[in-house]
Amino acid sequence: MSLFVPKFDETVIVREADAELVGQDPTRVRLLADSDATGGALSIVRVTLGEGADGAVPHVHRNSAEMFYLLDGAAEVLSGDDVVTAERGDLVVVPAGRPHAFAAAPGATADILIVITPGVERFEYFRHLQRIRLGEATVESILDVQERYDNHFLRSTAWDERR
Repeated sequence: MSLFVPKFDETVIVREADAELVGQDPTRVRLLADSDATGGALSIVRVTLGEGADGAVPHVHRNSAEMFYLLDGAAEVLSGDDVVTAERGDLVVVPAGRPHAFAAAPGATADILIVITPGVERFEYFRHLQRIRLGEATVESILDVQERYDNHFLRSTAWDERR
């Protein structure tokens, strides 16, 4: 087991009013702190989902774990072949290499704090998704940057049957 020691000198403070917001209803992402701000330790976003809205399709991070903390509402979270419903105050941590996805539970909204560790460039990933939504990039272009963002898409029968 190796020990990763992040390298950054200043305390990271992000005011809500200063955080970049991407997306639009029913899925909004507030970009809080990226890996470059935390010396590679963490990448942190807050995802707000409208009633029953999808958050992320099944994917895997080969090099990072992902934490989901439910600030409010309820979300379905895929972890491997299991789909669990997390509610306000619940925490789900998915280890590196494990397929996962998330969405607001049917009939519910969800407000989720998401932390990836070690950090990986997430802000540009979400900006890329925004460009796709706006028609400035093709859906297929996300496949070309899977390695860069350590975000590898896959199929999940368990998720498909649930969603």
